[in-house]
Amino acid sequence: MRSIWRTLTPSLHRDTLAMAGAIGVIGVSFGAIAVASGLDWWMPSALSVLVFAGGSQFMVVGVVAAGGGLVAAVAGALVLNARHLPFGLALGDIMGRGFLSRAVGSHLLIDESVAFAMAQKDDPERARAVFWFLGTCAFVVWNLGTIVGAAAGQVIADTDAFGLDAAFPAGLLALVLPSLRNPRTRNAALLGAAVALAATPFLPAGVPVLLALVGLVALVPAPREQVPA
Repeated sequence: MRSIWRTLTPSLHRDTLAMAGAIGVIGVSFGAIAVASGLDWWMPSALSVLVFAGGSQFMVVGVVAAGGGLVAAVAGALVLNARHLPFGLALGDIMGRGFLSRAVGSHLLIDESVAFAMAQKDDPERARAVFWFLGTCAFVVWNLGTIVGAAAGQVIADTDAFGLDAAFPAGLLALVLPSLRNPRTRNAALLGAAVALAATPFLPAGVPVLLALVGLVALVPAPREQVPA
């Protein structure tokens, strides 16, 4: 860990630690919401250790708490995590070439660690260092935050009153905002959100999120007009 710390620049030290702190806060939100939604105190901690995928964990808890079926919850979580497939292909060499390093690295493969590593793609050593440093820090603070949140959730009856329910959406919004500068990406996000909102009053919890994938149609390139020879 010391060699990794030395490889990172001062700005990366600051940015990765700030991101880890934000992840810890969102972990508190997840633990509190999960317990307040009716899960036993150990369940959110088990999810955080074994799954370690914030979006999927929130989706499972949200769908189950809203009365949705387990199939919809798991299907939604799998679809949401499907983005990790191209992530893994892009960062395979950064994780390492051994089976153990790739297995552990795959577990630490989250949006934040991928984003920081991809930003350092021109320097493979630094990309590897920031991936492992942020991924490890995120795993630790996420699980600690989940424990703290689960303890708080047993005391706080209404997590909405403290704004804990907004922590995760706010974190996700902060991550996707830079991507929304691209018009095609923005159109896809808006279309998916519109479809999900329209379907929410009529379909079981979790299904509208799956239907939001319709937004990907906006990313399909328009057919090119053939110019006569």
